[in-house]
Amino acid sequence: MKSNLKKTLVAFGVLGAFSAAAHAQSSVTLYGSLDAGLAYVNNAGGHSLWAQSSGLMSNTYFGLKGAEDLGGGLNAIFKLESGFNLNNGQFSPGYFTGQSSGMFTRQAYVGVQSRDYGTVTLGRQYDTFTDYLSPLGLAGQAGGINLAAHPFNNDNIGAEYSYLNALKYQSTNYAGFSFGGMYSFSNQAGAFADGRQWSVGAGYNRGPLKVAAAYSQMSNPGVNANIASNSVLNSGLFTVNGTSSGQLAGVQRTVGVGANYAYGPGTVGLLWTHTRLQDLGSVGSGVNMRFDNIEVNGTYGLTPALALVGNYTYTWSRLSSGDTGLSPKWHSVTLGADYSLSKRTDVYLASVYQHSSSENVNGVSFAVPTSIGGIIPSSSTQNQVAVTTGIRHRF
Repeated sequence: MKSNLKKTLVAFGVLGAFSAAAHAQSSVTLYGSLDAGLAYVNNAGGHSLWAQSSGLMSNTYFGLKGAEDLGGGLNAIFKLESGFNLNNGQFSPGYFTGQSSGMFTRQAYVGVQSRDYGTVTLGRQYDTFTDYLSPLGLAGQAGGINLAAHPFNNDNIGAEYSYLNALKYQSTNYAGFSFGGMYSFSNQAGAFADGRQWSVGAGYNRGPLKVAAAYSQMSNPGVNANIASNSVLNSGLFTVNGTSSGQLAGVQRTVGVGANYAYGPGTVGLLWTHTRLQDLGSVGSGVNMRFDNIEVNGTYGLTPALALVGNYTYTWSRLSSGDTGLSPKWHSVTLGADYSLSKRTDVYLASVYQHSSSENVNGVSFAVPTSIGGIIPSSSTQNQVAVTTGIRHRF
């Protein structure tokens, strides 16, 4: 009897050991970033604005991510990530004027990761253009400034939106080189191309040098809920013979290349992106527009705790409608200082200035000349200034 009891206890002990080992091979992590401050905008729709801000420096969000070791160099992975407005607690991408779009407004995916062959994931995700190009712009760098995004966020360097129904592949790191691609399905019967998106990207990251290139394309982005909120151009951006641009383009294409180089406590970067929009919605077919952005940026660690950041972006565009063409331009300058109180908590001060050169030719005109970062209410003049100061905590 005692012998059987001992065998039973040993068996339970072995099972418990196996259970503990299996549990040790799985992990779930809660993470996030909280950013709140005070903001001043000299002109927001014709009025000055004082406001409590959420996410002007960097996004406010929380998430859960996990991995389970499947053996043989394979892991099951998942991520659930929600942006929200810290001012009122509502779900949103986490920006000053972000839209709410469900609970997991940033990412929600599951997939398999291979040590040798890369990662495949399915769900709501950022595309490879955002993955590769955003980290090279000031708005997408670690500790970057959302206000430094390009006018109207025309290339999504500010990572203001992710894609639904997405299948994504990301390679492993081959001596610093990596590549990836994503396809976002329309999920519409009889309308396979409506609302779909695909992107490819590649990069090299080794030592002080980072280089990347990427391409993204959307078809009829306003047709269904997949990417209906992913507006590059807000309604009312321009008018053609009195008709406002109330919808998105029939086709939207974005391409870009960039590089960062680190030296000592500093980093310098150069980035070019090009966005082309064909058949702009309610203003009719044959109305096309393109944006080109050149950004020069830099960061410098003045002390171990104090970092200075800045960028200059020159944006030029072309709006064509029949025989009429406009070529408005934007100059944007961002300066900021960030002081670390600890490894997780910092305080910041940042300012942004933007100037536009608008045109009005033969009834074609721009109704909104400035839009700092694509997230501040537009100015009623050709100049706009925004200043923000606040505190950020990461966990």
